[in-house]
Amino acid sequence: MKLYVKDILQEKGTDVLTVGKTDTVLSALEKMAEADVGSVVVMDGETVIGLLSERDYARKVRLKGIASPDTPVLRIMSENVMFTSPSDTIEECMAMMTEARHRHLPVLEDGKLVGIISIGDLVKATIEEKEFMINQLTRYIKSG
Repeated sequence: MKLYVKDILQEKGTDVLTVGKTDTVLSALEKMAEADVGSVVVMDGETVIGLLSERDYARKVRLKGIASPDTPVLRIMSENVMFTSPSDTIEECMAMMTEARHRHLPVLEDGKLVGIISIGDLVKATIEEKEFMINQLTRYIKSG
């Protein structure tokens, strides 16, 4: 049974934490802490233009001594964002994330942001799929 991004979003939901490109890094970090997430999608109107992660903060603000209360998200966000779509498989997403060393993939449908998935979401879905298969095989063996 193949699992798709749409299956993860159906279970997880489609809420995505976003910030504007001119929002401060500090306000973005506060939103992330409040929501207990490791990244936010950076928007310019309705267009995804980047991701801001805890890693971006640690490497681009903390280590370089930039003041986060005054720094706009645009200055430190990751711009080379990879996207996925609801029709992509979990395997395709894992391959993309592994190759690019990304931990989050915004989900776009017809150019609109409809969700976000993390490597944790993919691992969880994979484990659940394997457990389902094991249970089905166990039932089959016991019934025969």
